[in-house]
Amino acid sequence: PVDGHGVPVPHFGLVLPLGDWQALADRLTAAGTDFAIPPTIRFKGLPGEQATMFFRDPAGNAIEIKAFADLRQLFAR
Repeated sequence: PVDGHGVPVPHFGLVLPLGDWQALADRLTAAGTDFAIPPTIRFKGLPGEQATMFFRDPAGNAIEIKAFADLRQLFAR
């Protein structure tokens, strides 16, 4: 588990600007997306704090979409 969530491994990932991430999270939620991990903030208040969500594409591949308020934190530990 990562921050209390079972992260699908392996998975594909994409980093978006925070505003775009939020707009996509809202759109996917409104569309009834079956999230493996719903839109959430991980590592709140710590280096590497991130907004993230996981879902599967039609072929069953796990997809992670995340964002950082400060992109310099992308590889922070």
